[in-house]
Formats: sequence, C-alpha cells, structure tokens
Amino acid sequence: MHTGFSPSLVWQLVAAVIAGGFTTLTASPFEFWWLGPLAAALVYWGSHALTPAHAALKGLVYGLALFASGASWVYVSIHDYGHTGPLLAGLLTVLFVFVLALFPAVMLWSYRRFTSPNHTLLGFAGIWVLTEVLRTYLFTGFPWLLLGSGFVDSPLAAWAPIGGVYFLSLLVAFSGGLLITLVIKRRLWASIPLAAIWLTPLILPTEWTTPSEQPTKVAMVQGNLPQLIKWTADGQREAVATYTRQTRAISDDVDLIIWPETALPMLEHQARPVLNQVQSNLPTDTALITGILQQDEQAQRFFNGVVGVGNVEGDYQKEHLVPFGEYLPLESLLRGLINFFDLPTSFITPGPAQQPSMQAAGISLGNAICYEIIYPQLVASRARNSQAIITLSNDTWFGRSIGPHQHLQMARLRALENGRYVLRATSNGITVIIDPQGQITQRAPQFETTTLTGEFYAMQGLTPFTQMGSWPVWLLAGLLVLLSLRPGIQENKA
Repeated sequence: MHTGFSPSLVWQLVAAVIAGGFTTLTASPFEFWWLGPLAAALVYWGSHALTPAHAALKGLVYGLALFASGASWVYVSIHDYGHTGPLLAGLLTVLFVFVLALFPAVMLWSYRRFTSPNHTLLGFAGIWVLTEVLRTYLFTGFPWLLLGSGFVDSPLAAWAPIGGVYFLSLLVAFSGGLLITLVIKRRLWASIPLAAIWLTPLILPTEWTTPSEQPTKVAMVQGNLPQLIKWTADGQREAVATYTRQTRAISDDVDLIIWPETALPMLEHQARPVLNQVQSNLPTDTALITGILQQDEQAQRFFNGVVGVGNVEGDYQKEHLVPFGEYLPLESLLRGLINFFDLPTSFITPGPAQQPSMQAAGISLGNAICYEIIYPQLVASRARNSQAIITLSNDTWFGRSIGPHQHLQMARLRALENGRYVLRATSNGITVIIDPQGQITQRAPQFETTTLTGEFYAMQGLTPFTQMGSWPVWLLAGLLVLLSLRPGIQENKA
C-alpha cells in the first residue's frame, strides 16, 4: 500500500485546514454561518477515496485547525488565571487541542473504514453526529464548537426547536455532502434534498410556546471584579461592597434580582448575613438569587450552588462540573503538581440529578450554571419543569478572548431549542436577556460594573425538542450509519 504524501493527499489536508477555520468562523463573534456547509463539504470531498489511515490524518488536521483557532482561549484560563508559566500553559493548550482533534480523526477513519461506496453521504452525516455525541460525554465531555452551534441566526434555526443542535449538525453535514454531489459530481438530484433542508424552515412554526400575560421585571448585576484577587480577603470585601451598592441602586419595581456565579467569594453560611442585610432593604415581594459556594459540614463536601432570599423557594447545586476548574481528575496524582491543578474552587462535589426547579417571584426557574448551558440534554430536562432558564456564569476565566462570545451563542441556542427566555448573569460579561427565539433583547457591555434591567415572560408549553430531547436525532444518525455500512466490512483491511 502506498502511504506517502501524494499531491492529492496534500490537497486533502489543505482542505481540512480551511474547513477547520471555516467551522470556527461560523461561531461567535464571527457568525458566518454560511461557511458551515462549505466546511462540511471540504471535509467530505475526496475522503472516501482515501485509505482509512489517510482519512484519519485528514480528520486530525481538521480537528487541529478547528480547535486551535476556536478553543485556544483555554490558554488564557491556564496562564492568566491558573498561575502557570507561558511555556507550560502553551504545552497544556497544545495537548488539549490535540486530544480534541482525535474525535474528527476517529470520525473520518470510521467513515472510510465502514461505509459503503454507494452510501457515503448517509454515513458521513450520521458518523459526524455520533462523533459529536461521543465528544459531548466522553471523559465528562466538551460539546464546544459543535457544527450546528453556529446556526442560531441562519435559515436552519427553525429546525432547532424540533431536533436541537445535533439535528442542525446533521443537516449541515448532509448539506455539505450534497453540495459536493451537486457541484463536483454533477448529480442534479442532490438539489432536491438540499432545497428541502433549507426551504422547509419557511413553513415551520416560529413559536412553540406561549408567554404569560404579564412580564416579570429583572435586574442582573455584573460586578466586574478581578479574578486574580477574588478569593482574597480584599476580594471578598470588594465583592460585598460592589454587589451591595449596585443592588441598592435598583428601582423598587423590579421583581427579580440576579447575581452571577459565586458573586460573593465565600461560603453560603458566611454570605448569609450579607444577603439578609441586602434583602431587608428590598420590597417584600422582590426575589434575590445568587450563585454561591455551599458546604455540607457533616460530609465535608462543597457545592457550586444557587440560593435566594426574599420571594424565593428552593436552591440548586451544580450537577455537571468543569474538569480542573471545579474538580481535579486523578486528584491523588495531580494535586500539587503545578499551580493550575490547585485552583481555589477545584474541590467541588457534583449536585444530585433531577433537582426541582427554583421558585422566584412566582416563576419556575430552571438552572444551568456556567458550563452546564452548553449541554442540550441537561438544559432540556430543566426546561420541561420550568418557565424560564437562568444561567449564572463567571466568564472572567476567558479574559478578552472569543470564549465568552461562543458561550453566549450556545446559551442563545438553548433558548431557541426550548422556547424559553434565558437570563444570563455573568461576572464581567456577557450579561444578556435572550428571548425564546434565541434573540438578545437586552445586553450589558463587557468588562464594566453595571446592572442590566429588562423584562421577560414566563413561558408555557414545550417544544418538540424539550419533550423528546436529542434521542430521536441520535437514533436517526445511528440508523443512517447502519444503512451505509459496507457489506463484508470485516474483510476491508486498512
């Protein structure tokens, strides 16, 4: 078997690099969604003619280009806020990007190894989605930069309340393959499914849920406190002063006040006197919600939680934690090895599954703290039993990178998928109110101490995606792969 780098293989790898960059450009803050089908087309183009090994190499190059351009903000978290030197932070970032790039490598290897030459398009789209599902959950998961995430403002957006982000990924991957079939292979039949994918949204419902008659007035405080001193004594005093001062300036007709994730850098029992003092100066029917660290003293466990005072019932403890930021994998081996493995909140315990919604200001609220908002299934489960979603976040860890913009885009897609308002309160931006169509109705500037005031509506009813979640699309992707399997695949040797 010839394994050298032929000119055709070189062009395949160049296409992979371009495709990776195109996929990043579909995401915020760029939002060139129309590059998504072109990216998928470049990945699909010629891949079935490669050997499985060369297909894996093409997938690896695509992944390296995608995550190096779209997720390199992790360097900011490791170096700027993880107290790690530039060389080591750079090496860890390279390792992070390389591990993520293995997923598209596995995708194209599987595509080339198992799909029939007569059904390459079905297999390509199905394997693409199944690989994204694998990346969502394997090793706690990282569903960042999914192909469908960049389509909240596209003509395909109307599909989101029906099938969610994985259905968007399926449609975009399928569209890319159809483009190659139509333009390169000159098969005119490909124009029919391509038109169906992109024109059907014109007749789909735009509203699956209905708002309450009266709006709820909300104020979200953005403290903009320095992350590097947050957990010091000076940082605690500054946080108390800032959030108290900002809240005191809020008008009395506000129904709900929200502070972001760990707004007060202390344990709940330490913060209670502050919260009670703030609440004593608010109208009796006003609800105040804040992110806070909670402690179970008997079990010596800590939780990243959400609590409230005033017109609030219940609390929430974060279920899906961030590796290294909130817990340390292989702790006995890694703790103390480098500064990044000793972050001040890397000792958190996950909260229980299926926690009830919080009640605040007469509204049922589903919680998704920071990282949790990027998990479609988790947010759908919260939306089923709530009238709005709140997501408290601390995007200070991203610095001035593109990370907060990507994070916001995924929150917008969760609003669209579930037909719910999403109230996103962050430490330094981007603090927003997102309507059930995924559009931003109110937005606070980044990197400023400010309060965002606006209105939202409690929503009734469920979208098809909220009711069924991602399972139908996962099963559809699996079925497409089964239909595309080559006969006698065990005889096809790499």
